Amino acid sequence: GIALPQRIFPPEKISMDWQQRQRPGAGLCNLGSTCYINVILQCLTYTPPLANYLLSYQHSQACHQQGFCMMCTMEAHVRKVLPPATNLGSSATAILPGAVLRDLKFIGEEFEYGRQENAYEFLRCTLDAMHRACLSCHLDVSSQETTIVHQIFGGFIKSRVTCLSCQAAVDSYKAFLDVSLDIRVRASSLTTVLEDCVTPKQLDQTECFRCSKCKKKGAASKKVTVHRAPRILTLCLERADQWTGTKISKFVEYPEYLDLRPYMSDTAGEPLLCSLYAIVVHTGDTCLEGHFLCYAKASNGLWYKMDDESVANCDIHTVPGQQAYLLFYAR
Repeated sequence: GIALPQRIFPPEKISMDWQQRQRPGAGLCNLGSTCYINVILQCLTYTPPLANYLLSYQHSQACHQQGFCMMCTMEAHVRKVLPPATNLGSSATAILPGAVLRDLKFIGEEFEYGRQENAYEFLRCTLDAMHRACLSCHLDVSSQETTIVHQIFGGFIKSRVTCLSCQAAVDSYKAFLDVSLDIRVRASSLTTVLEDCVTPKQLDQTECFRCSKCKKKGAASKKVTVHRAPRILTLCLERADQWTGTKISKFVEYPEYLDLRPYMSDTAGEPLLCSLYAIVVHTGDTCLEGHFLCYAKASNGLWYKMDDESVANCDIHTVPGQQAYLLFYAR
């Protein structure tokens, strides 16, 4: 099992349901190749537990960060995008995410202003920067994994390596904030990709497994499962072929409701249902150019297509037909 750490943020304070229901907020101005930033900011803005936390001022009221703080930046951004409940809608049709653009190098050193970058990398760097903003000194690794970011987006993967000589098994656990999925093979649908992920695979001979029980050096299999599911599951359908760099443009079917139970360490029990609430789409023939846009469900329960400055109503039936790059599911 997993040792109980010191908790930075109590999970019982997380609210998965919107505290206020309203129309969507503003679109985001594109200052030239900044669509990869805009889609991630919009998807995070419409992540209910994160938005609830940011709109409550909990972080900024207690923040001791000197200088750059990604959590304060996100709090200010979300408060600017989402209109107060007293308004019928946002006063601005589009806003400039100026603070995020100004502090781009603090979010990730590799990002160059004015250059098209990868939305998935920007998401990972943004979550990591928000996570770091919640840390204080002298915390062990387990305690560091209890920030609001890990409590919302974090789960645990279990890896079980089984010796094929004596059947002895060794388990290890690793925290994750997102899951990247290889869609090159057996990838007609998200469920087939996930089934392939949890299917035991024989370890390569070069991985040199030595069994601690029978002391033999030889064949072993490895099975990876979700040990603890996150409240918000973020999936990346890897569309860049790692060998050629070309874009994988195939359509991968994904459901509006996903049952995680078949992919858990414990497959018995009630279904573990997640509901799709946002997707990021990449258009274009290559990974190095093109355009990012997203679809997100607002607090009023309706879906919207968000393409930089534009925020337009869309039908739920148009959402599952997209060439998705990132998928966001809420439990």
